[in-house]
Amino acid sequence: MPSEPIIELINADIFQRENLILAQITTTIYEGEFVYVVGRVGSGKSSLIKTLNAELPLQNGFGIIAGFELHNMKTHDLAFLRRKLGVVFQDFRLLTDRSVYKNLEFILKSTGWKQDKTIRDRIFEVLESVGMEKVAQKMPHQLSGGEQQRIVIARAVLNHPAIILADEPTGNLDPETSEEILALLTRLNKAGITVVMATHDYILIGKHRARTLICENASIKDTASYEGNVDFESLLN
Repeated sequence: MPSEPIIELINADIFQRENLILAQITTTIYEGEFVYVVGRVGSGKSSLIKTLNAELPLQNGFGIIAGFELHNMKTHDLAFLRRKLGVVFQDFRLLTDRSVYKNLEFILKSTGWKQDKTIRDRIFEVLESVGMEKVAQKMPHQLSGGEQQRIVIARAVLNHPAIILADEPTGNLDPETSEEILALLTRLNKAGITVVMATHDYILIGKHRARTLICENASIKDTASYEGNVDFESLLN
């Protein structure tokens, strides 16, 4: 078990607008861990990810992620926090009016990268890491869903994040492509990046077991507390 916490929530209440979704949550995720977040639709998986990304404010309780206090987040700290995080969305959120290369260039320039050669080198480095170096000049609509998700992962790692937050990254993909995306996230995890992945793909994660947080009845159950034995089939009912 890695020794240093990188995400901590203590007595955290997580809201979606005025609705309390998860109550009095206490959990710790350590550097280098791979952690699934599972649960039924509406159980709080995406709300948890959005809270960790400071997209939703942490209104009650205590939270730290990558050294930033979620319960005391200042507007000017958001950009610095998000440089520590890579976020992978189910719906890709690629800019449809520009090429893959221009999508990635936009992120780098907006986060302070200046030198064209350095930017180009980094873009092709991350594209190669996800097996997409040949599609740099293609438009997003010219790519399959799996290819677009690989580009989203490339975008997520551009700034050498400490953490990847993946919200249903295989939700719109076929089983074979989902396996490939999970394998890619696993490889990044083995390279030292902490991965937190919200998913309802129980068949997939049943094949690739890892510590699992189960969102249920406005609370979180941690499989680490009972040796990782989870009846995934029961979660489908």
